[in-house]
Amino acid sequence: MIRYEVVVVVREELRERFEAYFLTKHIPEILATGCFLEIRFDRADSGAFRTVYHAATRADLDRYLTEHTARFRADLARDFPEGLTPSREIWTEIKAWTV
Repeated sequence: MIRYEVVVVVREELRERFEAYFLTKHIPEILATGCFLEIRFDRADSGAFRTVYHAATRADLDRYLTEHTARFRADLARDFPEGLTPSREIWTEIKAWTV
């Protein structure tokens, strides 16, 4: 499994609107691309947000990155022109344990 992780530090006065935007628009639209099996959205006590996108294969993630990211990043920049600091990483699962 491949995980694409995006952490966004959000300026305090934008956090509530940012969370609503991700829950009602951004994440549902990304999930609709069919590139991911699951998306998780988390909020840290610090006010940062993390979105973890689970793709079955690297090809699925690459398809998302080449065909969709420009549009989603432009939409986000239009709705939040300032006050966000994102970082992105790609993770490859080595092994998982479950109870």
